[in-house]
Amino acid sequence: MTERLVVIGGDAAGMSAASQARRRRAADDLEIVAFERGRHTSYSACGIPYWIGGDTTGPDALIARTAGEHRERGIDLRLGTEVVDIDTAAGRVRNRDAEGREQWTGYDHLVVATGAIPVRPAVPGIDAPGVHGVQTLDDGERVLSTLERPGVRRAVVVGGGYIGVEMAEALLKHGLDVTLVDRAEQPMSTLDPDMGRLVRRAIEGLGVRVVSGAAVSAVLTGDDGRVRAVATDDAEFPADIVILGVGVRPGTALARDAGLPLGAHGGLLTDQAMRVRGHERIWAGGDCVEVRNLVSGDLQHIALGTHANKHGRIIGTNIGGGYATFPGVVGTAVSKVCDVEIARTGLKESHARRAGLEYVTAVIESTSRAGYYPQAAPMTVKMLAERGTGRLLGLQIVGREGAAKRVDVGAVALTARLTVDQMTGLDLGYAPPFSPVWDPVLVAARKAADAVAADIRAR
Repeated sequence: MTERLVVIGGDAAGMSAASQARRRRAADDLEIVAFERGRHTSYSACGIPYWIGGDTTGPDALIARTAGEHRERGIDLRLGTEVVDIDTAAGRVRNRDAEGREQWTGYDHLVVATGAIPVRPAVPGIDAPGVHGVQTLDDGERVLSTLERPGVRRAVVVGGGYIGVEMAEALLKHGLDVTLVDRAEQPMSTLDPDMGRLVRRAIEGLGVRVVSGAAVSAVLTGDDGRVRAVATDDAEFPADIVILGVGVRPGTALARDAGLPLGAHGGLLTDQAMRVRGHERIWAGGDCVEVRNLVSGDLQHIALGTHANKHGRIIGTNIGGGYATFPGVVGTAVSKVCDVEIARTGLKESHARRAGLEYVTAVIESTSRAGYYPQAAPMTVKMLAERGTGRLLGLQIVGREGAAKRVDVGAVALTARLTVDQMTGLDLGYAPPFSPVWDPVLVAARKAADAVAADIRAR
């Protein structure tokens, strides 16, 4: 008897699950129906700032697999169709197409891959024309449309996280005067404040005005109803375009209404096979779920395409009759603004304290190549290690070309639960065009190991 897999959400997690299940099970054994409320499928949302900034073309270049390609592979993909209700008892979903017509579709397996939703501050004027989130390809097209309007010269970016700093760069490339307004004391609050200050200094050096410790109280509009300024409690910042970069939250309203279990961050709770807890036939993955942090042990919400694709592959493998699990994450992320590279993995200081971990820190200055080699670029590396054991807890890097991807060494070390002393013996690649004799990560590990040893002696 043919089973039916229904997928809600046509981007990374959902379509990876559908594609992997199709590879493992033939059409006469498993029918696959996927619903996507938007106009695009399987695209890179992470690439949108670089498309807006002119580094790449779009939107077609950002699409990994078109709807037609999915359909050719035996997946009944329905664009412009939103699932509005999940009936877990009956094993069916209610979907609505672009003309408002509704119907129920039964399932044997259900994948919830509803992604994340940009946070919009609840302030007056937030929905005015010229105020944009940056989450979908349609969002990117709307931003470019606004930038093409005559007289657009001033931009305000609200939020200093990854999207905020990336969009600040994109707007600079359009020749705009850019102001970044952030409620945190330093941009990139995923870093410790001392490392965030380095990011702020670099961003300001590029010509961006950074306003920290300021919450937006209103978006002000002109006589035409379009945005004209962003207001805080203390000031107004003129704006012809506003970009919201204050983060995302799990898109789980549909799951919540269906009674599916949600965690403290609002994301769906799953087991390691990505099956929704307490629901044998329902799976979930991508930006709508919470995942285990392998360093702290806590559940957290991380919206990244890397995890979403892995989740989808695991779900598709399990639905297809195989076995796969997702153990968790260590919290690795990289970004850049112009030539400033930013990276982190593991825990920052406040996260370590929240997890009840005691730690020592080490901060070093180094270069991306041998100091005598042309274009050697500076970088700052910060490392956290657990008191007593010396286990690596976190790594942060801010620097120029060649800095950010060094964080991957830390990601592997965290996964392997290496100590900083063990890290000093890692056999990393060396040649003057790529690294000093002592790679900056190893220099930081050596200093962290010394700090651990000094702390033990001082007890």
